[in-house]
Amino acid sequence: MSKPNIAVIEDCADLREELSFFLTQKGYSVWSVGSAEVFWKKLHLSSADIVLVDIGLPGENGFNVVEQLGKMQNFGLIIISARGSQEDNNRGLQSGADLYLVKPISFSHLISSIDALWHRMQSNKTYSVGAADNVERWVLNIQARTLTSQADGELKLSPQECNLVAALSVSPQRVFTKEELHSLLFQYEEDSDEHRIDVILNRLRKKAREKNFKLPIHSIFGKGVVFTGHVIS
Repeated sequence: MSKPNIAVIEDCADLREELSFFLTQKGYSVWSVGSAEVFWKKLHLSSADIVLVDIGLPGENGFNVVEQLGKMQNFGLIIISARGSQEDNNRGLQSGADLYLVKPISFSHLISSIDALWHRMQSNKTYSVGAADNVERWVLNIQARTLTSQADGELKLSPQECNLVAALSVSPQRVFTKEELHSLLFQYEEDSDEHRIDVILNRLRKKAREKNFKLPIHSIFGKGVVFTGHVIS
C-alpha cells in the first residue's frame, strides 16, 4: 500500500521541523506550515491525504481547521495538542478529527496511528466505489450547458453558471477563493468584484433546489467554494 501525503500544521518551529524530518525519513511525502492561513493557501497547490493539526494556532484555531476539512470528507485528520482534557478530546473528535494525540507524542505511536488511519481510509474508499459510481459522478456538457446526475437528471446552466461549474470541477475537493473564481470567470477585468460570484452561486443553487437537483458545490465559510463530486466526460 502506498504511503499517504502528509501536511503538518504546527506553530512551534522546532516541533514542526522534527515532525517533518522524522516523517520524511520514514518515507512519507510531507509539507508543513505554521498557521491555518498559510495552510489554506498552500492546500491549493500541494496535495494532502492526512493532516496533522495543532489546536493552539495563531489566528484561526485547529478546531476550526478540522471542522472545515471534515466537511470536505477527503482527509484523514489527526489533532496533536498539549491540551489533554476530556473536554478538548471530545471537542476535537466531534469537530471531525479521526484521532486526538496529546503532546509530548511518541513518534513511533504517531507512525502507527498514521498507518492505521491510512489503511482504514483506503479500505473505506474501496468499499464505497459502487456508491460513488452511481451517485457521486456528474457529466458536464459545456456545449449544451448542462450538468447531469444519474440520480437527479439534467440541470440546464446559464453561460456564467456553466463556466463556474467548469472552473470548480477541474480540481474537485480544492477550495477556490471567490477572488480566484472571479479571475477565472472574468479574467480580462482588472477590478475584482466577488459579489458577482455570490450572485452566480445563489442563482445556481436556487435553480438546483427548484429542480430537486443535488448540487455538488459547497461554500466553506471564510475560505471559498469547493466542488465535492467528480465530473466525467
